[in-house]
Amino acid sequence: MRRGWIIILMVCVTMMSCHQGKVVETEPEGDTVEMRYAENICIVRYDGYTKVVLDNPWKKGTILHTYYLVDKETSTPLPIEGEPEGGCCVLSIPLTHSAVYSGVHGSIIDELGAAEQIRAVCEIEYFTNEHILQAYREGKIANLGNSLAPNIEMLVDIHPDAILLSPFENSGGYGLIETTDIPIVECADYMETSPLGRAEWMKFYGMLYGKAEEADSLFHEVETAYNELKEMVKGKQGDAPCVICDLITGSTWYVPGGNSTSGQLIADAGGDYIFRTRSGSGSLALAPETVFEESQDADVWFMKYTNNTGDMTYEELAHESSLYAQMKAFKERHIYGCNLSYVHFYNDLPFHPERHLKDMIRMFHPDLLPDHQLKYYKPLK
Repeated sequence: MRRGWIIILMVCVTMMSCHQGKVVETEPEGDTVEMRYAENICIVRYDGYTKVVLDNPWKKGTILHTYYLVDKETSTPLPIEGEPEGGCCVLSIPLTHSAVYSGVHGSIIDELGAAEQIRAVCEIEYFTNEHILQAYREGKIANLGNSLAPNIEMLVDIHPDAILLSPFENSGGYGLIETTDIPIVECADYMETSPLGRAEWMKFYGMLYGKAEEADSLFHEVETAYNELKEMVKGKQGDAPCVICDLITGSTWYVPGGNSTSGQLIADAGGDYIFRTRSGSGSLALAPETVFEESQDADVWFMKYTNNTGDMTYEELAHESSLYAQMKAFKERHIYGCNLSYVHFYNDLPFHPERHLKDMIRMFHPDLLPDHQLKYYKPLK
């Protein structure tokens, strides 16, 4: 562990934002929480508090933020050497009246049994958890509106003990929220490069809500199921179908980068992803003609779309672009679609990648899971 602090300050644990205080002598030895897959988060438990360091995923070697988690009933002096890179916050846990911007994080908090500890959300229309939706209907949870421009007056009135939001590269900060004394928890889990790495962040969220044991148990279940499925596919390595995904949006065809969680999922499911060699953990914005040229002979094509009037058909797909009908997967009827108008795909996937992996294996290697009913995708009609 890091030792030999030169200047160490005491932080008043009853405050919820970054503060400086009296000097203490040394940082004690701590116990590092094992993170087997997540690369951008380090958690160390000390006597009386837990230190969480988030690496900056956009600038390797730098720190995005440091958090000190302290039990509400504790008054332990916390060692902080000046102002840590990226800033620091002291959070009294468990959080009891938080604001959660994303339905993704609302889903895992609800699954851990802490939905009642949420007091505000953004864009309630994207939340799918019945506990959260019911609390909203009953007036127990407020809707702050657009996550990029939340209702500040409402937020200040509620005064949550923390705001959970997803940071973005070069976002320029968080605007008026930073003028309040409400601490911001930067949920950068989506920048992990492996499905289990992102899911492992549930250990952090469990700690925030006093559900650490539940989070550890849930992650163990997810990890075990995922690795068992991955092991099942190993015998198919020489029989990997070429895979392409998603659709043209406007004048661009967005596809996952080769180092993205989606790219890793395809590989773990025994698929040969067309753009596996293109680096990047986010989306690649490509010209439709480029994608077509490289993927026209792909064996399997899966996509996500929104259609409130019904599931997409081959006829409808052909009308959207003249390129689609020329693709091998179209001609041989090996296309699967996920209708986001009623399928809770995005809120499930981050912390349950094993569910998505199972669907992919069924699409790529039907003989391995002949009895599995697809959860998110359907063959196009």
